[in-house]
Amino acid sequence: MSSEKMAIIRARDVMRKGVVKIDGMATAKEAGAMMRQEKMPDLLVEKRHADDAWGLVAVQDLIRGVILTGRSSDDVNVYEIMTKPVITVPADMDIRYVARLLHRAGIRRAPVEEQGELIGMVSLTSLILDNELF
Repeated sequence: MSSEKMAIIRARDVMRKGVVKIDGMATAKEAGAMMRQEKMPDLLVEKRHADDAWGLVAVQDLIRGVILTGRSSDDVNVYEIMTKPVITVPADMDIRYVARLLHRAGIRRAPVEEQGELIGMVSLTSLILDNELF
């Protein structure tokens, strides 16, 4: 093992910057269109009030809630297929703990939070495919 200290890689270092938000009353069709337009595989579902929790709708939710059920994307609201509440990750969390948290919670992605603001998204896939960790 090298005598040099290994630099700690934080969630902020590997996250996809920015989040795109959608209202829970939007239709699955609108969510899909927004995902295509923004080139994002997931959207943060806005809180209804200050004490509410964030939600998340991802491509997999559209597949599971619309395509597999045979429902029309015009007839499905985002709130029906989203994941809520969402686990958030502190921006300064070591990615070893981020990966462990996501894996143990059985989730693929989580918003990154810094000083009460959601600033990005980290996913298990992005840890490997979008970063040179190995």
